[in-house]
Amino acid sequence: MHYSVDGRGFYGEFGGAFIPEMLHSNIEELKSRYLEIMEEKDFQDEMQQLLKNYVGRPTPLYYAKRLSLHFNAHIYLKREDLNHTGAHKINNTIGQILLAKRLGKSRIIAETGAGQHGVATATVCALMGLECIVYMGEIDIARQAPNVSRMKMLGAKVVPATSGSKTLKDATNEAIRDWINNPNDTHYIIGSVVGPHPYPDMVARFQSVISEEMKWQLKEQTGSENPDIIMACVGGGSNAAGAYYHYLDEDQVRLVAVEAAGLGVDSGESAATSVLGTKGIIHGSRTLLMQTEDGQIIEPYSISAGLDYPGIGPLHAHLIDTGRAEAISITDAEALEAAFLLTRLEGIIPALESAHAFAAMSYLKYRPEDVIVINLSGRGDKDLSTYIKKMES
Repeated sequence: MHYSVDGRGFYGEFGGAFIPEMLHSNIEELKSRYLEIMEEKDFQDEMQQLLKNYVGRPTPLYYAKRLSLHFNAHIYLKREDLNHTGAHKINNTIGQILLAKRLGKSRIIAETGAGQHGVATATVCALMGLECIVYMGEIDIARQAPNVSRMKMLGAKVVPATSGSKTLKDATNEAIRDWINNPNDTHYIIGSVVGPHPYPDMVARFQSVISEEMKWQLKEQTGSENPDIIMACVGGGSNAAGAYYHYLDEDQVRLVAVEAAGLGVDSGESAATSVLGTKGIIHGSRTLLMQTEDGQIIEPYSISAGLDYPGIGPLHAHLIDTGRAEAISITDAEALEAAFLLTRLEGIIPALESAHAFAAMSYLKYRPEDVIVINLSGRGDKDLSTYIKKMES
């Protein structure tokens, strides 16, 4: 079994490009040119220089000694929270902005939930002097106010999505509508491994720098390139795709995808797609998604603005469907508890998204000698108001 995308844009039976006619030329242009552009020497040179000197890569692989003692295992943290802008999202936006420039696009649009992708997109647009419009759910604008302010300071126009659940799904809908109306001069920087082919593959490739670094960092610290387990939170799943990428065909390495159970998998207020989802099409891709029997989207819920998406990326749907990846669902309360545990044991305040991955340690089956890498996808500054409420309750 191999887990990379095929020539039609599918991971097994998931993926593809189910798009309106108006976007056909844009998607075809991307499909025909993205690999060729990404392999050009001047593209790679510019991207590597920016990742090193602007983003601050490589990010450390940190042995969390007190957390390891607490759980009786060897736990390493891949510190994506130390990137410029505070999360893994910048890895992808650096790559896509360079791609957009080579495609002659002058206007950039994006969607965002937690705001980190919006900030990362606004950041690279400011860096390159391009117009930036970010769509964000009205509810997410309220609960992620610091990131909204950062986007505006960087020069982006933040447009609220006021339909549906007023969160990430609806922001994505609005961004796609914009792209349909402005196909010629606009590039849509999708923030996760979702959407029509080639986006899931393209975003995974830009995020694969995470596992590329993990290999030599683990070799340096443990003597082996391979850990026993890699854990990451999954909404759409770009940080997980990046952490898994160079280990997909290493069957001895367990891959664990941690989803948001919200108030509980059976509560009606959840985003645990691997448990609640069925096969269907959302935002141009065939994947697992939360839907009614007649195909209407079930509104997701999570305390974490970056995980309340009703689907998962087609790569992750394939990994879970084939058994290559294990899925664990974590409630709001468990994620909050894990965030405070990490903070007080290691002096690191994680994003609420990342906190879900740490909470999954309590459900994971492992041996004391196992080497476990947890992808710490973002820092917790943006979630301080939620953490403060928890402390005051």
